[in-house]
Amino acid sequence: MPTFVSTLQAVLQLQQIQILQFKNYGEQIFDFSERITGICGNNGVGKTNLLDAIYYLCFTKSYFSRAEGQNVRYGSTGFRIEGKFQILNHEEIPVCILRETGKKEFAINGENYARFSQHIGRYPCVFIAPDDSILITGDSRERRNFLDTLISQFDKDYLQQLIAYQKILQQRNACLKALAEKGNTSFELLDILDQQLAIPGNEIYEKRNSFLLSFSPKIISCYHEISDSKEEITISYESEMHYHTMQELLKSGRPKDLILQRTGSGIHRDELVFQMDNQPFKQVASQGQRKSLLFALKLAELEVLKAKKKFAPLLLLDDVFEKLDESRIQNLLKRVCITNEGQVFITDTNEERLAEHLNQLKLKFHLIRL
Repeated sequence: MPTFVSTLQAVLQLQQIQILQFKNYGEQIFDFSERITGICGNNGVGKTNLLDAIYYLCFTKSYFSRAEGQNVRYGSTGFRIEGKFQILNHEEIPVCILRETGKKEFAINGENYARFSQHIGRYPCVFIAPDDSILITGDSRERRNFLDTLISQFDKDYLQQLIAYQKILQQRNACLKALAEKGNTSFELLDILDQQLAIPGNEIYEKRNSFLLSFSPKIISCYHEISDSKEEITISYESEMHYHTMQELLKSGRPKDLILQRTGSGIHRDELVFQMDNQPFKQVASQGQRKSLLFALKLAELEVLKAKKKFAPLLLLDDVFEKLDESRIQNLLKRVCITNEGQVFITDTNEERLAEHLNQLKLKFHLIRL
């Protein structure tokens, strides 16, 4: 095995994970002895599920499935994931348990969280998976979720405002539906909900707008570094709140909202728009260009989290080399394994390909075969 080019150790490092009845795993323990871990095997053996178990320890939920029951091994009635982290020179043991009753618990060193949101950002993490291309080609909700997940990992207030906004938005939509069904013309409750919704709505907009001023140039810089191309990439933040306050939007949109029985204006309608050479990116970009932009988004996320948290986050790369040319693979690996100082987990069906690329970069790594 070649010698690693640096003696650098990650400040945040997952040393071990124990998995019980999670997805296709019965009971298994994995130890991670190096900063870079390759996870190799055929499709369907559990490479992605192992990364998802790591993600659970960082976010208290799956990267892929909202329904907890879908993450339980077939024939079982719950799961347990336990990790051993070294962070800032001390050890932490996070444990996530889904009980037979469907109740989920999350604890650090034996102390349960009262609210799972308290855990977000403790172990910052970036996940890149093949289906993430929907971030480029899908609807605006995908890009808002990406943005919200990123900012929430370093800004606790933003996360709480987001939770409050979603809760009040649901209440307002329920109120609109009740008014329509009953033919009620008393808007006292709706007025109160509008006032309440405007508070987190204005705060979220201001933070998004401010953040994107510095984040967008990082994305563009990463794109050109990965793709070795000179296309003109522009990124714009589209929001009705550039021109109106949340209160104004809710007031002017109320007649239409009452007809449609849902809230049609607000920060839940914001959009992140990508263009290439002044044309919609997802319409004119090649598959390679789309992948390059996806990696740019995620690597810019990595940079931001490192700057905000003062240490590099975990990076989970799931089967990202497929349909990438050798140049893009090498550029990506240089960025995530050399420039990036954090712990990296990489899955690949082709063990020889992964080992060859890491050896070319003179990187020390640990290989897990499934």
